Amino acid sequence: MDSRINFMPCGFISLNLEYQILEVNDTFLKWTQYNSDELKGKHIEDLLPPGNKLIFHSYFYPCMTMHEQVDELYIHFFNKDGESIPFIMNAKRYEGNGKYFIDITLVQMKKRIDYERELRHTKVLLEDAYAEKNRAFEQLQQIYNEIEKKQFQLLAIHNELVEISNTDKLTGIANRRFFQMQLEAHMEQYKLKEIPFSLLIIDIDHFKQVNDTYGHHVGDIVLTHLAIILKEYAHPTDTVARFGGEEFTILLGNTNEKKALRIAQQYNELIAQYNWPTINHLTVSIGCATFNDLENEETILQHADEALYQSKRNGRNQATLYKV
Repeated sequence: MDSRINFMPCGFISLNLEYQILEVNDTFLKWTQYNSDELKGKHIEDLLPPGNKLIFHSYFYPCMTMHEQVDELYIHFFNKDGESIPFIMNAKRYEGNGKYFIDITLVQMKKRIDYERELRHTKVLLEDAYAEKNRAFEQLQQIYNEIEKKQFQLLAIHNELVEISNTDKLTGIANRRFFQMQLEAHMEQYKLKEIPFSLLIIDIDHFKQVNDTYGHHVGDIVLTHLAIILKEYAHPTDTVARFGGEEFTILLGNTNEKKALRIAQQYNELIAQYNWPTINHLTVSIGCATFNDLENEETILQHADEALYQSKRNGRNQATLYKV
């Protein structure tokens, strides 16, 4: 490995097409406390927490297959002690000497998280200083100026990261990261107030044929049009997001099983009747799941996904409600 790559200020991992680790730079090893021999030959999923493995299967692998790259994916890796470390990941497939590789770069997010914590702590110190009124005005002014400076810095960082982290670049709707935050919020409301909510997972039928027949450019147009349809039809309190590849999710607030299935079937009809440019006709399969006392973040996704594949097995262009 080139010494500049080995010691550059971001992590670097090179994989083969079986997603086994071929090379890893010194920066990533220092961050995770592994040595090179412990990682070489391992599957990349061996370093992922369970929830992040789902992200790889639903988003990372489809993106690598269709686009040969992944941009700005928020992900966690385990270090040697089993601690979860947050990163922003970029990945791209390369060819060299007749072989294919997947190169990954990783930027640690821990410093930004620590920075926010430091800012909150600094604000508390300022409030205490005003309450006690036992510090000189000059010292208070210096602290205030430093906080104001940090607030502007944080605002700039926040605006940039919100744009990157919460919005799907292609379709302009929410991405998986924002969806996960909203799912956690809905679960919290359910625990506090028992407000029901449901989840739809929507998958385009035969989307590979669209790309193979008309090209990826038309495929991107189809994804964008579908996002518009889902967003326009959704209730203002619903969360419509691109889950990854040709899959979309919708969180339906204050919605029980019966209502969720009816909404899903209306989406089926709406999409099937839409006048699609170039391809003329398109259908989707939908899986529905409603949150209850036995559910958690992973199981409701799993149950909606199982219902989705039941829709596929039953002939596509339909919605299926998960039943225990």
